[in-house]
Amino acid sequence: MTVHPAFPVDGTLVPAGASPVTVRVADPLALSSDFAAAWDALAAEASEPNPFAERWCLQSALHLLDPDRQARLVIVRDGHAGPVIGVMPLAAATRYGRLPLRHVAGWAHPNHFHGAPLVRAGCETLFWSILLGWCDAAPWAHTLLHLPRLTEEGPLHRALVEAARTRGGEAVTVHREERALLKSNLSPEAYWDAAVRAKKRKELRRQASRLAELGALAFRRWQEGEEVDPWLDAFLELEARGWKGRAGSALASHADTQAWFRAMLTGAAAAGRLDLRALDLDGRPIAMLVSFLSPPGGFSFKTAFDEDYSRFSPGVLLQQANLDLLNDPRIAWVDSCAAPGHPMIDSVWRERRRLVWVNVPLGGRADRMRFAALRQVETLWRRWKRSAEIQDQP
Repeated sequence: MTVHPAFPVDGTLVPAGASPVTVRVADPLALSSDFAAAWDALAAEASEPNPFAERWCLQSALHLLDPDRQARLVIVRDGHAGPVIGVMPLAAATRYGRLPLRHVAGWAHPNHFHGAPLVRAGCETLFWSILLGWCDAAPWAHTLLHLPRLTEEGPLHRALVEAARTRGGEAVTVHREERALLKSNLSPEAYWDAAVRAKKRKELRRQASRLAELGALAFRRWQEGEEVDPWLDAFLELEARGWKGRAGSALASHADTQAWFRAMLTGAAAAGRLDLRALDLDGRPIAMLVSFLSPPGGFSFKTAFDEDYSRFSPGVLLQQANLDLLNDPRIAWVDSCAAPGHPMIDSVWRERRRLVWVNVPLGGRADRMRFAALRQVETLWRRWKRSAEIQDQP
């Protein structure tokens, strides 16, 4: 359903011929119990799952990873006490890439690997129409709404295109990316045989045998009700001892990301979203994997392995065991959250998920003029880049 928002009255947008739809900016540190419950309920009824937008993840991220309070937690609700239609963090930005251009962007920390808001199924176009209309009226919002990492041709992307068209604008894809996805009706064993070459499977069996000669080898999975802290401690220590620790990009390298990781995983465990795996050698983890299960999808969040055992490919062996997610009736697919071309994931997971970064102009005349100018600049840049690449070819 397409809704044309009228004008803001005390934070309330009144669509023509409909009951009021409220748009509010909530303080993530002072959520009422009513709204917290409504946010949790929305996650179970969302058109597209995104654990990074669920309360147990986003609330602590806004608290710990946005110290300057740049983000606004925007809530779209059916009336003042009705169900929540959508939740999305937004932030004003003063630069667009290298250009000094004020605009609005979906807020995300670098450790958030999906940018979709949580939106009630069936309300996607309504949500975008209301949100864009609210941004039109917000004095701090300018030029365009930039939305990173939406699932291409997913319900939210399609609804955004429709909402922008209804407003007389266009949802422009400015970047596209593919990353590995696990999605198959095959059994774990059949999938492994189909995805990995016979020669590679033989080599991995040999590596597993050699590794087992060094001690007791065991796969372990966190169980609901089990203490989470020992797993957290082990993962942080394992990751920090690897290349991420040396580069200063491990979760434990910074107090804020470490605190967020602990808070988030504790919340994920309480929400029934947590999946933790480990490959142990003599009771000590040499590879670990952190995932979130948000049916019908899953998200492989972080992995780490002991580089002292890299010649045995412990991370790949753990990924092989992780294929048992194909037997989980709740999970239809798992997003790797890995950068394109990841040497470990791309060699095992055969399917691909396409993500898009999208710009939508805001409604003011000056906004649309700046948006048109930006499109022209980006078009010229892409032409120049293609020309340069052609000239560099031998």
